[in-house]
Amino acid sequence: MLKEKIANRIKTIGTHLNLNDIAVGKLAALAGYDFIWVDMEHSYLSFENLLHLIIAIHSVGGQVIVRAPQDDLTATKKILEMGPDGIIFPMIKTAEEANRLISYTLYPPHGIRGFGPMNAVNYGYDNVADYTASHHKTMCRFIQIEHIEASQNLKEIIKNDAIDGYIIGANDLSGSIGKLGDVFSEEVTQLIQTTVEKLKSADKYTGISTGDFSGKTLRHWHSMGFDMISAGADFDFLREGFRNNFSTLQKIHGNEK
Repeated sequence: MLKEKIANRIKTIGTHLNLNDIAVGKLAALAGYDFIWVDMEHSYLSFENLLHLIIAIHSVGGQVIVRAPQDDLTATKKILEMGPDGIIFPMIKTAEEANRLISYTLYPPHGIRGFGPMNAVNYGYDNVADYTASHHKTMCRFIQIEHIEASQNLKEIIKNDAIDGYIIGANDLSGSIGKLGDVFSEEVTQLIQTTVEKLKSADKYTGISTGDFSGKTLRHWHSMGFDMISAGADFDFLREGFRNNFSTLQKIHGNEK
């Protein structure tokens, strides 16, 4: 279980899904990742697509974490009722934001989550009372550090014990200091290092989300001490696979008369 790995500070790896084909979700889960990150913030995925992906990934023993749209109570409710193994809140800047969003994921008395689980309790086949009593202990809750304000406010943010992990969004973090996309610059690197050091000194689980899945980039993030790395996306792997196949076909069989 992902929650246990995080509690035991075991390093974890994952990848991102943005496309709506459940076969792609199943293929990703079968590869053996610790988690599959389904993106509901930037993708065109519908809630129906999300449910299908969760069911497909769970069917082969995979773990699903879902990035919610930014600060959206209704979306958060719908995501939770589908039964993901974790939820990610993007663009957190303050402790007030973090506390409010995390409270949406916890039933009273721990938070203010409304009641209405469906796929999360297999539509009533599971014991609902057991679910409501234990859900806060089994689902992972992450926030993304994507703005310099979040780094500056970490001392207050990390007081929330219900947050399981802190994931750096390097592109947006670089944008918050006027260097969008320049994630390997000295200034951005120093900001990330400082942020990670603050989290590590408080014994917090740290992660990085990156579209770049090259060995060079992954070794760079690993060297910075992250516990959790999520890299690449379904469309990245399809694009590169198509490109490589096209290139090979062109070299072997192209332009023949």
